[in-house]
Amino acid sequence: MSLRTAIAAALVMAATPVVAETLNAHQAREFVVGRQFAFTCFDGTAGQGKIMTDGSVSGRVRLKGSDPERYVALPRDTLRVRGEAVCAALRGMVFEPCFDVIKTGNRSFRGTLAGVPGLWCDFVRGGRPGFAAAPRRASLTQASN
Repeated sequence: MSLRTAIAAALVMAATPVVAETLNAHQAREFVVGRQFAFTCFDGTAGQGKIMTDGSVSGRVRLKGSDPERYVALPRDTLRVRGEAVCAALRGMVFEPCFDVIKTGNRSFRGTLAGVPGLWCDFVRGGRPGFAAAPRRASLTQASN
């Protein structure tokens, strides 16, 4: 009887979703960097890609309403740590947006614009093998505050 109880408990625990957990910058880096993720966003944008250890990003994106996926490569230090925040330095933007990273499962997270939970993208580990470039060896840059 105890074997049945143990199996039932294991099945219930396996089926129970992971409670959402907000990650600090260090935890987010450990969870995300060097891994392939597919994503979908609140506005219908979707794609997949990889964040490298040097803060560069490569992947494919399909903007809402557009047919072809486009290859995107953003340079080193595009994504960076500012204190406890993960932020993006994007050419042409007058400010540097920062993001809340919320772990939603063992292989997934939601990124939201800090303080604006309605602007989000959901990320799930996986995607097409060999899709993004191999990870680089440099470390993610710690930007000054």
